[in-house]
Amino acid sequence: MSRATEDERRAPQEFEKVLAGATATVAQFEERRLTFIQRLQRFLHAYPTTVPFVVLLLGIILGVSVNPARFTAASNLSTILTQVMVIGIVGIGQTLVILTAGIDLSIGVIMVISSVVMGRLGVIDGLPVILAFPLGLLCGAAFGFLNGVLVTRLKMPPFIVTLGTLSIIGALNTFYSQSETIGMQDIQDKANFLQIMGNQVEIGDARIMWGTFLMLIVAAVVWYVLNRTAFGRHVYAVGDDEEAARLAGIDTDRVLLSVYVFAGVIAAIAGWALIGRVGAISPTAGESANLDSITAVVIGGTSLFGGRGSIIGTVIGALIVGVFRSAVSLAGLDVLWQEFAIGVLIIIAVALDQWIRRVAK
Repeated sequence: MSRATEDERRAPQEFEKVLAGATATVAQFEERRLTFIQRLQRFLHAYPTTVPFVVLLLGIILGVSVNPARFTAASNLSTILTQVMVIGIVGIGQTLVILTAGIDLSIGVIMVISSVVMGRLGVIDGLPVILAFPLGLLCGAAFGFLNGVLVTRLKMPPFIVTLGTLSIIGALNTFYSQSETIGMQDIQDKANFLQIMGNQVEIGDARIMWGTFLMLIVAAVVWYVLNRTAFGRHVYAVGDDEEAARLAGIDTDRVLLSVYVFAGVIAAIAGWALIGRVGAISPTAGESANLDSITAVVIGGTSLFGGRGSIIGTVIGALIVGVFRSAVSLAGLDVLWQEFAIGVLIIIAVALDQWIRRVAK
């Protein structure tokens, strides 16, 4: 009995028979070779500011080829920077919203009403500028908070919310300002601080407004927030996939609300720069700021679908708009062709973004 049991133990089992016939060759996995186009696609996905930087260089080359003497003149550089400083600041605020897969159609009118609040309190009502200025910033924060609450609490689409507040804030702006423009001389006499961003610094033959340096400071601060803080990582996470961010423990509503408030404050800062650039305070100034800011953001490589983009790209995008408009103007073409060129750039930028996003899919 014991021998039979021993023989049974020595007899190969079924799985041993299978293993005996199996190959001993080590498995090898061949790495998939990517084409040049695929490698380029992945590179642009990893470094989204590459495309706007190249487009900016092309714009500079176009301007130099059209009229090298006038385009490279210090006065033209000053003009371009003056044109883009306000849009650059507004674009930075717009970038924050678009990174969360939203959009703010009211950011331009928030900028204008904030400047009107600063001006009327400081000039018309005689309030000390040390109070009038922060109250203008508070105005921007309040309207940003309103947008954020409507988006997070009522779960309304950002496009619809900000389209509605665009009309509401625009009406309030007309009512509060009484459609009156506060003149340059009145501001100089009673609230000169509000015009300070219009002061100029001479660098060589170029005259650079202080507002340009303000744009760079705002850009540096927001860049640091987005790239070196947990809040910045949460902004990207919410824009990339809000539901996944929520499951990961991120308070998405708080992030979105903070973004809209932050954007409102930046819009108010842009209103301060607008006063310096124009010299006066007008309730109709900066009417195209909404679309111009979106243009700078999109051309700068930030995805309209959220989760991808950078502040540096937005600043470059604003410069692209200024450079191309300058080049077309120096070419002697009609103003309508400036808008035509910008429209083409927008379509190309969005199409390119769609193509690059396929890498993530």
